[in-house]
Amino acid sequence: MGAKLRLLCLASALLAYWIYIPMSEDCEQPWKMMLILAPFRAAAQLAAIAEQLGLMHYMEAMKAIMALQHVAATSDENVTVTDTEFSGVPVRLFVPRKEPEGLRRAVIYFHGGGWCLGDAGFKSSDYLTRQTSNRLNAVVVSVNYRLAPKHHFPAQFEDVYSVTKFFLQSKVLSQYKVDPNRVCVAGDSAGGNLAAAVAQQLPEDPEVKTKLKLQALLYPALQTLDLNSPSYEENKDDPLLSKALMVRFWSEYFTPDASLREAMASNRHVPAHASHLLQLVNWSSLLPAEMRQGHPYPTPSFGSPRLAEQYPGFLEVRAAPLLASAAQLRRLPLTYLLTCGHDVLRDDGLMYAARLRAAGVPLAHQHFQEAFHGAMIFISGSGELAVGRRLLNSYIEWLDENL
Repeated sequence: MGAKLRLLCLASALLAYWIYIPMSEDCEQPWKMMLILAPFRAAAQLAAIAEQLGLMHYMEAMKAIMALQHVAATSDENVTVTDTEFSGVPVRLFVPRKEPEGLRRAVIYFHGGGWCLGDAGFKSSDYLTRQTSNRLNAVVVSVNYRLAPKHHFPAQFEDVYSVTKFFLQSKVLSQYKVDPNRVCVAGDSAGGNLAAAVAQQLPEDPEVKTKLKLQALLYPALQTLDLNSPSYEENKDDPLLSKALMVRFWSEYFTPDASLREAMASNRHVPAHASHLLQLVNWSSLLPAEMRQGHPYPTPSFGSPRLAEQYPGFLEVRAAPLLASAAQLRRLPLTYLLTCGHDVLRDDGLMYAARLRAAGVPLAHQHFQEAFHGAMIFISGSGELAVGRRLLNSYIEWLDENL
């Protein structure tokens, strides 16, 4: 019995050692968060082993593991849910059962996942969009755009843009009893990137007559040029979205060529002939002073022009919305921007907020210093975290007041 007890204690100690990860001082529910993150870390390690053994691409292995999160399109007493297609692109459609007093509002939503992972049918995505539909009595279109590594930029953008353009047609809005003056695009992380790009491109499309009322960007990825900003450095070892993983997401978005990933990892991917673009993402002038503290702005290191010639997408505004001109930004609608303190992408959002304000765009920026990237994944069931629920409520309450 003594030997069994010692073995149990040893196993428990090893398990606790594996689960434990350092947490910031302002982290809420630290042990629950460690337990919740453990399966994510295990999945990432399995995917890395599968790739090292030549069995499967890292992202494909992650997709296979994450497919366990998929839930069927299930209607309930409040909303009718169907998996269908808009303009040939798969979408999960949420239509409230309650008849509106007038016309409904609508949200076109793009999920996150680094342009490589994620699905409108994943439990967390389904819950978020279902909650949005229920609480706003709104039609929600959640888009299943194509993913890397099979599909690269601009395929993801083209899919979400095509769905948005289709839905904004008068006949489609009328079919779902949607007010053409109360439609928004929204998304988280890579989906926030796509939402920002769509909102920028729509005003330039003469075929689109309906204007967005607003855009909602949840911890979005917005620039490809400087991957050494303070937030990238401070959160480089974040257990959910490390700098290395974000660099991989960015590079896979454009190409499977590992040379782009290596150049991005060392921040030597921008060619000298594109140096004029760096002023648009210069965090030394765009970030608040407290976010720059302890981070001297380095002299840019330029890379070979070959990468930009082969994969020009990373210098394009449709992939990096922070590269938009002031004239483009001035055409944007009311914007909701959510950023988190513990997030490699924090500075992307803060810089965009500064540029939107300078362009005179009406902006509601909510910064949650205690929150981490992807917190809104953890909003239901036993995996719910208080911080995730707080972010979800802030987002939906703002939509309810402004859409």
